[in-house]
Amino acid sequence: MAKYIVRYGAMRFIGVFSARAKDEYHRDDQVIIRTKRGLEVGDVLCEATDDAVNQLSDPAFGSIMRAMSEEDVKQTEHMVGDTQREVETVRRVIGEMNLPMQLVDVEHLFGGERIIVYYLAESRVDFRELVKALASELQTRIEMRQIGVRDEAKLLADYGDCGKPVCCNTHLSEMPPVSMRMAKLQKATLDPTKISGRCGRLKCCLRYEYDTYEELQRDLPPIGSDIVTSNGRGRVLNHEILAGQLLVRMEDNRNIMIDASDVLTVLKRGNGQTGGGSRRGKRRDKKEAADESGSNTQSKPDTPKE
Repeated sequence: MAKYIVRYGAMRFIGVFSARAKDEYHRDDQVIIRTKRGLEVGDVLCEATDDAVNQLSDPAFGSIMRAMSEEDVKQTEHMVGDTQREVETVRRVIGEMNLPMQLVDVEHLFGGERIIVYYLAESRVDFRELVKALASELQTRIEMRQIGVRDEAKLLADYGDCGKPVCCNTHLSEMPPVSMRMAKLQKATLDPTKISGRCGRLKCCLRYEYDTYEELQRDLPPIGSDIVTSNGRGRVLNHEILAGQLLVRMEDNRNIMIDASDVLTVLKRGNGQTGGGSRRGKRRDKKEAADESGSNTQSKPDTPKE
């Protein structure tokens, strides 16, 4: 029995799904799958080889029922047409009950078994009466999911500053924590308006090359190090990490740029800081990392359901 990795749902979940005995699928095939939530539409990404599955963290599991037929496509289009009506209904009922929550999106599962309401709220909301009212009006089960601002962008955002579709709504299945330290190491501008994404948090793409920068930086003498070069003794003032170069102040107070290969020996290793308050900077970086990690709240199912 063949297995495939399939992406599905408004939140772009990824799971491993078993096909029926002789069924074969290829990348980008649209299929009807059965998940824990019910029947859903999914996109086949690849075969579920051992290497591919090992790259997934906590994948979902289920089965592929069939390839999408013309009738399935028509049903999906009909459901999409109903979504706007459902959004208006949910927004109206929330307003009537004066609940402290902001509606983000509504997802209607393919089988019609369930409608999932995604919302933002600063604290827990007692939505039991809301669920009863929505179940009565929409005549189906209602599931409430509180999400974070990054998940909101994942559902609603379109294009980023780079001109391409936002990463969280294309290829990212998990949003990694991002800190200001990553921007500093890559010498990105520290203007919040330029390094923040559609969600208002630091851009996920700052994380992509960070590991490479850290690896390359480990091969360079830390900032503040006293070194001996072919031109004499000096102190490291700064790094050009990708170029593998150092800005060095020589004994005669000249500042010159040299290749890291020109360093003959390191007399005293520096602390890596360009200025004084190193402890304060480290504490700030830790706080920023914690704040960003906390902002990556993934959607969690709330109870009750109707």
